[in-house]
Amino acid sequence: MGLGRGASRGLRDLPPTILSSPKVGSVGRTGSWRLSRPVINYDRCTKCLLCWIYCPEGCISRAEDEKPIIDYDYCKGCGICAKECPMDSILMEMEEV
Repeated sequence: MGLGRGASRGLRDLPPTILSSPKVGSVGRTGSWRLSRPVINYDRCTKCLLCWIYCPEGCISRAEDEKPIIDYDYCKGCGICAKECPMDSILMEMEEV
């Protein structure tokens, strides 16, 4: 189902499932070796879902109220979600060792 040139659909028109979903694979849960983790300040979050779109690992899902939820079992701490957030509502915090 392509959008074609000139078609306009919003993020909210996308299905509630993420484009790729984390799975337990040959290396298992991969979030245990990250150095920093993204933490969402929901008071600042506008639910634009750019973090959900740009997460390369598919670790961010949408709650029923459109709130982004991070699956820390698979998040590698790359920080792309924080970089793409236009409201700076995602901060990268160092993991405790």
